[in-house]
Amino acid sequence: MQKTMLSLSVAAALVLPGLAAAQTAANVPTLDKVLEASGISLSGYVDAAYSHANRDIEGGFSTRVLDSQNNSFVLHQVGVQIAKQPKQGFGGLVNLTAGRDASLIHSFDTTSESQFDVTQGYLQYASGPLTLIGGKFTTLHGTEVIWSPSNANFSRSILFGSVPFTHTGVRATYALSDSLSLIAGLNNGWDQVKDANRGKTLELGLTATPIKPLSLAASYYGGREPSALSGVEGRRDSFNVVASYAISDPLSVGAEFLRVSQEDAVLDGGSPAKGTYDGLAGYLSYLFAPKIKGTLRAETFDDKDGLRFGLADTKYRELTLTVAYLAADNFELRGEMRTDRASEARFSDGGSTSKTLTTFAVQALYKF
Repeated sequence: MQKTMLSLSVAAALVLPGLAAAQTAANVPTLDKVLEASGISLSGYVDAAYSHANRDIEGGFSTRVLDSQNNSFVLHQVGVQIAKQPKQGFGGLVNLTAGRDASLIHSFDTTSESQFDVTQGYLQYASGPLTLIGGKFTTLHGTEVIWSPSNANFSRSILFGSVPFTHTGVRATYALSDSLSLIAGLNNGWDQVKDANRGKTLELGLTATPIKPLSLAASYYGGREPSALSGVEGRRDSFNVVASYAISDPLSVGAEFLRVSQEDAVLDGGSPAKGTYDGLAGYLSYLFAPKIKGTLRAETFDDKDGLRFGLADTKYRELTLTVAYLAADNFELRGEMRTDRASEARFSDGGSTSKTLTTFAVQALYKF
C-alpha cells in the first residue's frame, strides 16, 4: 500500500506540471486576439496566376496593366495591411505590396524595377462625422482596385489602367448621414510621392446609398500635369462615376464611366493640343451555387487623341468571363477568358499586327 501511494505521488508530480503548462499555454492569447484587443487589424493575401496570350503582349502593344504575360506563371502580389482606425481620435494605416505587380503600381518617382511597394501609408484623425487622412492613399476613381481579393475578375479593366493608382496629400471625408458622404482633398497629382511640378491636384468625391441595393460613387480630379507625349505641362481633368445594384442575393450588376482630358498633352501637326479619352464598363455577377460564382465584364474605350496609349483614332472593346470556385472562406480559384478588340491593327503577332487579342488565365487567391 505504501509502495502504491509512493508511485501515485511520483506520477502526479510528473503529470501535473505538464497539465499546468498546457493550461497556461491555452490561456495565452494569440496574435490576432492581442491585435483585436488593441484595436489593430491585420489582413493580407497571396495572388498567384498562370496566363497565356495568343499575341506577343510582352514585347508588343497591350491594353493590359498587370497581366501582360505571353505564357508564364507569376507571383503577382503578396499584400499586407495593418491598420488602427478608431471612430474617434488618431490612427493610421500601412498597406504593403510585394511581387511583380509592385513594379507596375509604383509612383513615378520611385524605383520601377523594385518588387516591393508602399502602396498606402497614412495618418488618420477622426472626430464625429469628419475623418482626415494625410500621406499616401489609393485613388477615388474606379470600380476595380489594387487589392486583388476585392475584384471579381483576374485581369484588370482598361479603365483601371487609365486612372491613377495612388495619391500623396491630404483627404477629408464628411459623413452627412449613414448613406451620404462628401470627400475633398489636395495632392501631388497622379501617382507621385514627390510632386512633378509646382501645381497641386484637387480631388472631390461623393459616395451615396440612396436605397439599400444601390451604391453610387462619383469623383473628380483636376490640376496641371506634365505630358510625356507633348513634353509640356497642361491642365488635366478626370471625372469618374461608379454604380452597383444588387438585384437579388445571387445577382448583381455594376457600371462605370470615365472621361479624362488634358490641355497641350498630345501633338497635332507638331504643336501641343488637347487630348481626351473616355470609357464605359459594365459588370454582371451571379452566384450559381454557394461555391461557384461567374462574372462577366464588357468594356468600351475611345482613345481618339492617343492620350492613353499614344495611338490616335483607335477604339477598344473587351469582354471577360471569370468563373470562381470559392473553395473556402480564405481560398479562391479563378479561371478566366478575355478577348480585346481594337478598331485598328494594334496587337503584335510576330512580324505583323492584329485587331484582336485573346488570353486565358488561372488565378489562385489565399486570404489571411
